Amino acid sequence: MSAAMASEGRHAVLVNEPMSKHTTWRVGGPADVYYSPRCRADLLDFLRSLQAGTPVTFVGLGSNLLVRDGGIRGVVVATGQALTQVRNLGGGQVEAEAGVPCTVLARQCGRWQLGPAEWFAGIPGTVGGALRMNAGAFGGETWARVLEVDTVTRSGEVITRGREAFTVGYREVQGPGDRAPVPPGEFFLAARFAFDEGYESPPGRMQEVLAERSRKQPLGLPSCGSVFRNPPGDFAARLIETAGLKGRRRGAAEVSAKHANFIINTGGATAADIEALIAEVRATVAGHHGVTLQPEVHIVGEPVAAGVSA
Repeated sequence: MSAAMASEGRHAVLVNEPMSKHTTWRVGGPADVYYSPRCRADLLDFLRSLQAGTPVTFVGLGSNLLVRDGGIRGVVVATGQALTQVRNLGGGQVEAEAGVPCTVLARQCGRWQLGPAEWFAGIPGTVGGALRMNAGAFGGETWARVLEVDTVTRSGEVITRGREAFTVGYREVQGPGDRAPVPPGEFFLAARFAFDEGYESPPGRMQEVLAERSRKQPLGLPSCGSVFRNPPGDFAARLIETAGLKGRRRGAAEVSAKHANFIINTGGATAADIEALIAEVRATVAGHHGVTLQPEVHIVGEPVAAGVSA
């Protein structure tokens, strides 16, 4: 069943909501509770109302995410409909909330003559996801422009931390005192970025970034974006292709013939198909090249119990 438990304006709480409706791979079992806040205050009130111990998972556009077929226990918080404000703070500073698509941030910076920010258009996700993994594209990386971030605790407390509180690497961010993107039980709400004022984007640069994505990536088919991180001094796509894996399938999941670091859902794939193909690609590349690829995609949720249909 997918039934509304509460509805006030854009606020919605759904039960047993299929995550296949909210991920770019179009796979994933049900979330016990799927919550879309209408604003930051609404989100904070909701978090404060939850019973202690209730698991919470934040999602943005559902890219870079594989939800297993058994779904997600507890509450999924979807930021993409509420935390979508971008503000010009002056002095080259921009505040963007976690649900802002990175393409929107890039375009808005262009309108304000702040930059360089065109490369954000190459990230197929939200600011929250980009913060979590230090996403990058076309020579830029998210945390190179971060001044400070707001996080929210599981109990609804907002905490502001400077860039120096985090250890940042390639597609990796470690929060204070641990190896998680933020301390356990905290989630990104917003960030303040520093850009150059009076920046003149090269004519057509934004269009070039978007056209390059379209030319190289299978954008018309369900995928999560890049599946694996590039290893030092090499490219995951090259390693996968030269291992003879383009077109390799598990069920309806397929290594893209257009870009080998993409796995596409050709129609009717399950999360188990995709996860099995990820494992096969890793094993084959390790055997062929002696390189163990590290997944860039985040895998969450529960597998389907044995003997239970997805």
